[in-house]
Amino acid sequence: DVQLQASGGGLVQPGRSLRLSCAASGVTSDDYTIGWFRQAPGNVREGIASIASIDGHIYYADSVKGRFTISSDDAKKTVILQMNGLKPEDTAVYYCALDSTASGLWVPAHMDYWGKGTLVTVSS
Repeated sequence: DVQLQASGGGLVQPGRSLRLSCAASGVTSDDYTIGWFRQAPGNVREGIASIASIDGHIYYADSVKGRFTISSDDAKKTVILQMNGLKPEDTAVYYCALDSTASGLWVPAHMDYWGKGTLVTVSS
């Protein structure tokens, strides 16, 4: 079975950087999309970044575009989210997720697998 192991969350001051990592195991398909969601208290879960395994197509939500960068190491089945210029509104639990159908829709209902969340807190 597919398992996703996320790591790298923590407390950081505004303007600083953090790097999240997600290691996927048990993935047998070469055609999938993997990436990140986040959920702040009282908010819906938001898809913020994804990368497709076949063509490397990348999606960013407007809220993180220009500050966050997603990358992947296909051989290691690992996806990295480099978060720069963090803001207090980036505070949330961040989840790694995988869409095994590569549907092209980065929304919670299309995800087949979820990792446990990792908390990112941006505060001075």
